[in-house]
Amino acid sequence: MLDLRNYSSIGEALRDALETWPTDVCLIESDRGEEKLRLTYHEFREAALPLAKAMQDFGIAPGDRVSIIMTNQSKWLISAYAIFFCGATLVPLDYKLKPEEQWQLLKHSGAKMLITEYGIWRQLGVSPGRANAANLITVLATEAPENADLAGALRWEEARGAQPPVFVPRTRRDVACIVYSSGNGGVPKGCMMTHENYLEQCMSLTAVYPFWPGVRYLSILPTNHAIDFMVGFFGPFTCGAAVVHLRTLRPEYVREAFPKYEITYVSLVPLVLKNLQKGLQARFDELPASRRRAFEALRNINRTLTRDHPRLWLSRKLLGQVHAAFGGKLEAIIVGGAFTEPQTLQFFYDLGIPVANGYGLTEAGTAVTVNDLKPFRADTVGKPLPGMEVEIRNPDADGIGEVTVRSKTVMAGYLNEPDLTAETIVDGWLRTGDMGRFDSSGHLQLFGRRKNMIVTEEGKNVYAEDVEQAFEGLRVKEFCVFAANFIWPQRSMRNEKLILVIHLEPGQAFTDELRAEIAARNSRLINYKRLHGLVLYPDDFPLTASLKIKRNELAQRLGALDREQSILPI
Repeated sequence: MLDLRNYSSIGEALRDALETWPTDVCLIESDRGEEKLRLTYHEFREAALPLAKAMQDFGIAPGDRVSIIMTNQSKWLISAYAIFFCGATLVPLDYKLKPEEQWQLLKHSGAKMLITEYGIWRQLGVSPGRANAANLITVLATEAPENADLAGALRWEEARGAQPPVFVPRTRRDVACIVYSSGNGGVPKGCMMTHENYLEQCMSLTAVYPFWPGVRYLSILPTNHAIDFMVGFFGPFTCGAAVVHLRTLRPEYVREAFPKYEITYVSLVPLVLKNLQKGLQARFDELPASRRRAFEALRNINRTLTRDHPRLWLSRKLLGQVHAAFGGKLEAIIVGGAFTEPQTLQFFYDLGIPVANGYGLTEAGTAVTVNDLKPFRADTVGKPLPGMEVEIRNPDADGIGEVTVRSKTVMAGYLNEPDLTAETIVDGWLRTGDMGRFDSSGHLQLFGRRKNMIVTEEGKNVYAEDVEQAFEGLRVKEFCVFAANFIWPQRSMRNEKLILVIHLEPGQAFTDELRAEIAARNSRLINYKRLHGLVLYPDDFPLTASLKIKRNELAQRLGALDREQSILPI
């Protein structure tokens, strides 16, 4: 890979990458199983530079902000490189947001240009929020039909300058991206991420999980997501690897991509990983009894022989059919963005498929800790990455306190929010709001968000996420733990009783067996962590872009229900 210590900006590093591996494939795009595009590093460069020149002709100057709202595809990465080449600041926005929310963020960011898809632009163009973003002066829309009404936009494919663009150098302290983070339900905040943040983060991650020419990374998470921007774009490109984009994420096409492209790495959020586990387990359960016993025996042998660290060559021999379904070259699944159940991590590890789970947040440049699999630990989020200082502040008697981080990957601050920035970054330390402790081997254990801490009638501190771990693997679609008074009526979190909110699978009934399973798990909890009731919620939980539960929004929805009629005994 490139030695990123020698670079001052994302654009500079990417420029050298495109010249270092000109004939290697950097990008593959497939739609419904049909490959639509395959670009070498040289071809990628030739596609991006005319766009960069057009942007300069449109008046995009160093430091100007350019937003991308787009699904995963080659044009996302090509546009991003053109933005960095011009010395501009990228504002990646979630294409799944409502148009009104997208306009609000375009206004807040001060973006001068928007690059988006024609279908997304059609929705944005008729939204009342358009009138509020007077700062936006140019829109480029991709893949517009020939006679389409572009409503003031220009065709992305026609935005091509005739002359070579001028590369604009930036310093490590300059802002590279403004990334909007809403956590699990708060107001979105614009994290100002510097070029140094990304350069240092990439060095930290690839020191533990290296990429190299020949690696195929399957990009499933949106590229605007902090994880995929790093390990699905900047990381692979600076290591000479290739990124595979699927325009359609239907399960059958995702499954097909693994063997077709011999995928090496893929990133998932915990909910998707959990659904993948359910699908695999259902297939194992359908095996004839004799084959299932043989499979379980081989899985047990693999578990025993890989207990201390992965042995992929061995796992691929013992469980060849499983690994063949994943292409036979999968090194690891990268998971982040929310809590991952230990049982799910163990499930995949027993199959010989390591899951590189970790802990991070946008404000810290994606990842803070990661499990290096030396040895495999399903009960922690791993150890701090190289260059990360992590301290536990104000620990209680159990050693649990707030996780704080100091690193060159920590953001410059929140856009237009100096007071919030001062509250969040104190003396160079990022206050994460997450509660955790280190165990004797230096692994970080998390117990929940500080703002989700509940003080029980006994005066004990309880974290909702900690209680939820006792119900991992519960056979329902979704579940969440709340303090009852947080929902009804005074939104207090003191002198509390805990409730479990569950959302059943479509067509699933709340049976006596399910109630008994909840009661049995509840009885194993220490008394002050036990649930006092449960709520059957009929609708899907509101989720963030990284599929974390929006707890505040869910609480508001629950608050509209009648407390006495909604809480069932366990």
